[in-house]
Amino acid sequence: MNVTRSSMPPFEEYCREIQELWDSRWLTNHGSKHQQFQADLSAYLGHDNVSLFVNGHLALETALEALDLPAGGQVITTPFTFASTTHAIVRKGLEPVFCDIEESFYTMDPARLEGLITPKTVAIMPVHVYGNLCQVEAIEAIAKRHNLKVIYDAAHAFGVRYQGQSVAAFGDIAMFSFHATKVFHSIEGGCLCYQDSTLTERLQQLRNFGIYAHGDCLYPGGNSKMNEFQAAMGICNLRYLDGEIQKRGAAVARYRQRLGGVEGIRLCPVQEGVTPNYSYFPVVFEGYRLNRDQVFQRLKEQDICARKYFHPLTSNMVCYQNLPSACQAELPVAKRIVEQILTLPLFADLTLEDVDRICDIILK
Repeated sequence: MNVTRSSMPPFEEYCREIQELWDSRWLTNHGSKHQQFQADLSAYLGHDNVSLFVNGHLALETALEALDLPAGGQVITTPFTFASTTHAIVRKGLEPVFCDIEESFYTMDPARLEGLITPKTVAIMPVHVYGNLCQVEAIEAIAKRHNLKVIYDAAHAFGVRYQGQSVAAFGDIAMFSFHATKVFHSIEGGCLCYQDSTLTERLQQLRNFGIYAHGDCLYPGGNSKMNEFQAAMGICNLRYLDGEIQKRGAAVARYRQRLGGVEGIRLCPVQEGVTPNYSYFPVVFEGYRLNRDQVFQRLKEQDICARKYFHPLTSNMVCYQNLPSACQAELPVAKRIVEQILTLPLFADLTLEDVDRICDIILK
């Protein structure tokens, strides 16, 4: 049993969706499926400005590029994230500065954020970790005071709402990943949602070699267009998303029932005002009779693949060990949590019996 499992639409439905591609032979370059998927996403998110990409990582790189951030500038981010977040910053010629996380939801701690801002700071890149919403109001207030851009890595947060609004509404740009392991996927894929509609044309050019007319290029752009087969999968999966989230929620409720209140086991609290997507189920083993690694091994012996997610911190990865900002970072909470946390299997097809089996192994 893997930590996650891709949701799939009925086989016949996907075949019907892609049938016309055999007639048109239009397989990429903003075809009809791309256009339909973009419109469907815009309607679902209640957001006008949506641009599709072949994957979430290239979408994140393109977001940084589109904002014209000065080369060598510093971007404050979290070390408690997938490598993609930090890689995107570095690959765009910017320097990551690592902010510690808060205890309850493992997102960027606004109380530690403002003290990291310097004249070299050009942006903030928080992460909605596990689908847990960042403290968006506090981060926005700090960004406004210092005239900084906010780019949210919302890879885990598609479908999450806060006080009735999609998380797409927060920050200057929000990036969603549609990788096969996510709550919602298009096999691979991603999108950017942004507040400034004037970015639309530039994003389209940057994802298509910088071409703007007759083969001429305004920018040295890349190739990060979503193809029609990805878009078709996204169209199909979006029809089932609310039901998939509901199924995941049932599994989470059972986990909470079995593991909540157990001494030495800490679960994320329920976030007020947030409609969750039940993206991941993280558990912290803090003073439990087994440590995280022992629980991981017990589950593995029963062919249950939990995940030490995230481990290591990106600031401790080999490629960043000599980065001055990584060496100097004070990250007491992140360094402790990364050694204690385990994400348990969670997907729409996970049965309550499977949840019970996992909990029995942990508790017994």
